[in-house]
Amino acid sequence: MAHANQTKSARTETAPRVLLYDLETSPIIGYTWGTWETDVIKIIQQRQIISFAWKWLGESKVNCLALPDFPGYIEDKKNNRPLIMALHKLFSQADIVVGHNVKKFDDKRSMTDFIRHKLPPPPPHKQVDTLEFARSKFDFTSNRLDDLGQFLELGRKVKHPGFEMWEGCLAGERESWALMRKYNKQDVALLEKIYLRLRPYMMRHPNMSAPEGLEGCPVCKSKKLERRGWNISQKGKAPRFQCQDCGKWSSGSFILKDRRWRFT
Repeated sequence: MAHANQTKSARTETAPRVLLYDLETSPIIGYTWGTWETDVIKIIQQRQIISFAWKWLGESKVNCLALPDFPGYIEDKKNNRPLIMALHKLFSQADIVVGHNVKKFDDKRSMTDFIRHKLPPPPPHKQVDTLEFARSKFDFTSNRLDDLGQFLELGRKVKHPGFEMWEGCLAGERESWALMRKYNKQDVALLEKIYLRLRPYMMRHPNMSAPEGLEGCPVCKSKKLERRGWNISQKGKAPRFQCQDCGKWSSGSFILKDRRWRFT
């Protein structure tokens, strides 16, 4: 595998590349003396990533990799190093990552498995956390992915029998792994729909324009912008525009030397 920084610097794209992803992990396995509010006496197996699903914004395919997809799984069902190396490679190509609770869970869990397997840190990326944003901007009854999908009429998560699915995967059952992959992939498909619905409301979303600047919406890059009033700040005022495709509001500044507008 190429070094992370080499992988990213070799890319020819100029606009940011957005990775939407979701992790599934194994439980912590240990000994206890009780079944309610009890301490763990000894940990037998640490939590680790057992599958992840992802898609690149702008592409149609949702992908998924799990422990059984790599050689050596039959001999050692706990070895997730090949899986983590594949995830590390994805991180090395991403400029922005999107996830539901990505800041407190997915990214932290990923970095934990990276350092555990002695992988170098991937290139820094911007995070867009749909759970964090839903909590801060709106008053939804529930901010869970499944509940947001229902409320916004965008879809639902895949139903499964509960912890039995994880037990089946840990035991190597083919049917459980098939359901886990389906469940994991649907989470990403639903995540993308929720992200795109929330995105126009995100005032601090990373600018999606290429480094040289685009005369369009800073998040969906549409050229259908209408000038409507002013954005007022301590520095003064700037023309305000609204995207007619996604609804995002932005400020515009006219670049005299280029004779064009730049939107932020």
